[in-house]
Order: sequence, then C-alpha cells, then structure tokens
Amino acid sequence: MSKENKRVLGIDPGSRYTGFGVIDIKNNKPSYVTSGIIKSLKGDFPARLKIIFRSVSSIINEYNPNIIAIESVFVHKNAGSALKLGHARAAALSASFDREIDVYEFAPREIKKAIVGTGSATKDQIQHMITSLLNLSKSPSEDAADAIAVALCYSNQSKYLNELKKIGG
Repeated sequence: MSKENKRVLGIDPGSRYTGFGVIDIKNNKPSYVTSGIIKSLKGDFPARLKIIFRSVSSIINEYNPNIIAIESVFVHKNAGSALKLGHARAAALSASFDREIDVYEFAPREIKKAIVGTGSATKDQIQHMITSLLNLSKSPSEDAADAIAVALCYSNQSKYLNELKKIGG
C-alpha cells in the first residue's frame, strides 16, 4: 500500500476476549474491512496466550496490515489484572515481530475521546459511534467495537500528523 493508503489492525487485548478490527485508510478516509473477537477461554493461561498469538498471526497473514494500533495497559481493578492484560498485549504484538508493521499504542481515555468526544464514554456510546462513523448495518460486539475504535484513533492521529507535515511542523 502507498503511504496515503494504509491498512490498520486495531487490537483491544484481553486474556479471555481480544477484540480486533481492520480498517483501510485511503486519502485520509477510513473504511471498514472486518472485525471480530478472539476467544481464549480454554486451558491454562499460557495456552490462552498461545491462542491469542496464533489468532493474531492468522489475521495478519490474511489481511496484511501495515499498522497495528493497540490499547495500552491500564490498572483498573488490581495489579494482577493489569499483568494479565500486559501478557495478552505481548502475545498479540509478538505476532507482528517478524513483519514490517508499525505499532502505535493509545490510552483508553485517548481512544474514547477520539471516537466519542469524551474520555469517559461508555461501551454503548463507542458501539454507536463506530456504527455511525463507518456506516455499518449493525453494531459490532463490544470488544470488536473497542478494537475498531483503536484503529480509528490511529486514523485521527495520522490525519493530524499529515497536516503538520504539510505546514512544516
């Protein structure tokens, strides 16, 4: 793909449900490609991480993104949950290590603000905005919508960076 045209894989990592969403950005306009959920419910924790790694590898092989946008780790309820989330992120990202894919990470509040306009947006608000912004016939699941939101957050940021380049910033 040319520099103006990009394929972005958005990832919303989780140790049991990892959302993914793929969008194309052509002439700074995002369009929906696909989305879904990687379910890693069975087995011990290392087995679940292997499912995430293999599934993201398959998605990368099938859709050939040149950008990965992923949600950063945050401590919400406890440190143990944050560690598991970090492991899930690492399993997803390691699927891209032997490819030429740029990786960008965004904080949850930054993603919500980019999509809904407020950093405290609800899951329902994100689903509604994703459906509206991409003219989808139905709302994606919560985890898939979150992953698409990460990809769209990258899209919004890349527009800003392109504008800065034009004005010499």
